[in-house]
Amino acid sequence: MKKFNFIFIFLAVITIQSCGIYSFTGTNINPNVKTIQVDFFPNNATLVEPTLSTIFTTSLQDLFLTQTNLEMVKSGGDLLYEGEITGYKISPMTATAEQTAAQNRITITVNVRFYNNKQEEDNFERSFSFYYDFPANESLTGTLLSDAYDEILERITQDIFNASLAKW
Repeated sequence: MKKFNFIFIFLAVITIQSCGIYSFTGTNINPNVKTIQVDFFPNNATLVEPTLSTIFTTSLQDLFLTQTNLEMVKSGGDLLYEGEITGYKISPMTATAEQTAAQNRITITVNVRFYNNKQEEDNFERSFSFYYDFPANESLTGTLLSDAYDEILERITQDIFNASLAKW
């Protein structure tokens, strides 16, 4: 009976410890990190979409607020994200028999500098990019532009999150 109690207690301790280490978002955040700072990302691309900087910066901030318990600060954050939008281009992807574009692609590229003031070996500077394909006979405005931004920015912000906090 004593052997059974020992095994039960041993398994209970291992189970409880395992649950304490696991994170549902896959983050690997140092317990000393309490704040995050996401600076405004200006649009330095050759082709400038006026609202893109604000939309991107807000999307990145929202991702960290929803997937971590870190406090957003305007300066002096334990984690700092800064950078700029370096690429915004629309290019034809496929052609029709009449040699006109059947499909276009919008590609957005963002350069990110990440500073972890608690673990400086995690710092990096990297470019993140993603695209959205749309029919060439449609104008990239309104709902189509909104859908393109949603898909592209969701992917880029998640890639930034994974590279900096999940270490993927």
